[in-house]
Amino acid sequence: MSGTPDFDAYLRTIAEFTDDELIPFEPEMVDAGQVPDRIVRRMAELGLFGISIPPDYGGFGWTMEQQVLLTLEFTRASCVYRSRFSTVIGLCSQAILDHGTEEQRREMLPDMAAGRQVTSFALSEPEAGSDATNVQTTARRTGDGWVLDGSKRYITNAHWADTLLVFARTDDAEVSAFLVDRTAPGVSTRIPDLMNGHAEGPVGEIDLDSVVVAEDRLLGGVPGAGLTAAMRGINHARLHVAATCVGQATRMLEETTRHVQNRHQFGAPLSELGVVQAQLGRCYSEMEAGRALTLDAARSFDAGTIPRHRISAAKLFCSEMVGRVADQCVQLLGGEGIVGPHPVPRMWRDVRTLRIYEGASAIHERNLGRAMTRSVASEGVLPDSYRVR
Repeated sequence: MSGTPDFDAYLRTIAEFTDDELIPFEPEMVDAGQVPDRIVRRMAELGLFGISIPPDYGGFGWTMEQQVLLTLEFTRASCVYRSRFSTVIGLCSQAILDHGTEEQRREMLPDMAAGRQVTSFALSEPEAGSDATNVQTTARRTGDGWVLDGSKRYITNAHWADTLLVFARTDDAEVSAFLVDRTAPGVSTRIPDLMNGHAEGPVGEIDLDSVVVAEDRLLGGVPGAGLTAAMRGINHARLHVAATCVGQATRMLEETTRHVQNRHQFGAPLSELGVVQAQLGRCYSEMEAGRALTLDAARSFDAGTIPRHRISAAKLFCSEMVGRVADQCVQLLGGEGIVGPHPVPRMWRDVRTLRIYEGASAIHERNLGRAMTRSVASEGVLPDSYRVR
């Protein structure tokens, strides 16, 4: 990338890209069963793979608030588009940026920012989903590196990534992270036959059978730091998911409002019915509450301290909010919500996954409740509190 553009101009460019290319090409994406290669190339040309990566490593280095504002725009289109670069801008780049060696950062980040190096965050396993500490994949030290064995599942971009960021339990029983070439001997990936949502960007499974990796592939060069690195990426990604939920709700409400304005029943547009107006108004207020919460968490992030509890609250609220909005929109569409190519029912299926990705809702509720009781007991205030002390 040649320099960092003016942010407001770039935001307008991404808004126009969403309106002129991403949204119009959704039917083509659905028919092809995948994001067309030319759209992926356009996303790379526009710099979407580099929005979170600092200029020193080839990206734009936008603040978290700016990243959220961009996400609110490009996720008015199908959130499947975002999945193609989400693991680059969030989970993987942030772990490498904060916990990789300088050599690893110089090697990986410029190509990631340019869209030449797609990375995948390989943490989840059959027995390590919500309980990420229960990783069973192993990394056994050898004379000049490591040998990895195990399996991963539900991994975004696993099947077409260039590099996998694999979390494995090392000889000391601690979790470490490794940069693994997806085409290395012993690595195999596969995608499911059926997805309930996100069908055009399916998650994948990874098998690791005696995969040999060199010593310099250990992230940061230090074993045992894997979960710390994972949480750095996860907190970043959770805030992006919250923004994605708001972007999706925005599109669905716009599509549905147009429908009720144009659909006549009993001699008048549906939009004149009080019950319809009440449903739309409630959805709008919830969407705007999610937007405010997400932007507030982003500003706190930019202030220098990661507000992990507020980020968790934003992800929880927004993912539940977009599910309610989607359900109401499908209901207001009537038959078109069930039959035919209208985008809202497809988005309804897609957003259901967001209540599971980056921590299921029940886990966020539990963790926030625990944090509240600990914080009030020790500090007298709620976690990430705004109270003056």
